[in-house]
Amino acid sequence: MILSIKDVAKNYGAATALSGLSLDISSGGVFGIVGPNGAGKSTLMKILATLIKPSKGSCFLDGQDIQKNPNAIRKVLGYLPQDVTVYPNLTATEFLDYIASLKSLKSSDARKQINTLLEIFNLTPYAKRRLSEYSGGMRQRVGISAALLGDPKVVIVDEPSVGLDPVERINLRNLLVGMAKTRIVLLSTHIISDIETTANQLALIQKGEMLFHGSPAEFTQNTSGDMESAYLAYMGQRALT
Repeated sequence: MILSIKDVAKNYGAATALSGLSLDISSGGVFGIVGPNGAGKSTLMKILATLIKPSKGSCFLDGQDIQKNPNAIRKVLGYLPQDVTVYPNLTATEFLDYIASLKSLKSSDARKQINTLLEIFNLTPYAKRRLSEYSGGMRQRVGISAALLGDPKVVIVDEPSVGLDPVERINLRNLLVGMAKTRIVLLSTHIISDIETTANQLALIQKGEMLFHGSPAEFTQNTSGDMESAYLAYMGQRALT
């Protein structure tokens, strides 16, 4: 499975959010999109999730244009936006049941998956509590669980570790790495440590432009394997241009 981004740009009036990005993303490992807040990462994620259209360029999933045929990706997509929307009067179980029904999951499959995800994200003791009583981090975990329901073949998560504690972040990374063996997994973040031990390919974006695309080893080849130093070096180079 290959997700191809071909010369994608996005303008909002006179402002440019993305400027001619091209990438090929395949299954077999987590692909990290990294950059500071406002770099254009979320815009790219929304284009790939078919929530907005690019001003220029196209995106393809196994050769099918997802702007012309959005169901090509929607039917296999698990998407976690940066801002998770939940229904405050529902419990976690009720909310996930609702999402499972939207994804047309069989009741028995939905129950098994919901129980597994609640356990992975340490939500089982709070499963019957209304979401209005949840902390921001707990709602984030529910949102991640909703994105992963239905065994999606393309997983797009935008800033997924916001509000998670260290153990939960490790659990999420391990889950994404495991899923990426047979799926496309795209992780967008401004936190270098989120991709340091997770991604086998990454792209660095700043002000809508791609500054780097390659492996973590290539990214850090001039900084003795230090991801944070490599990131700061690229940001410094961009600031000088």
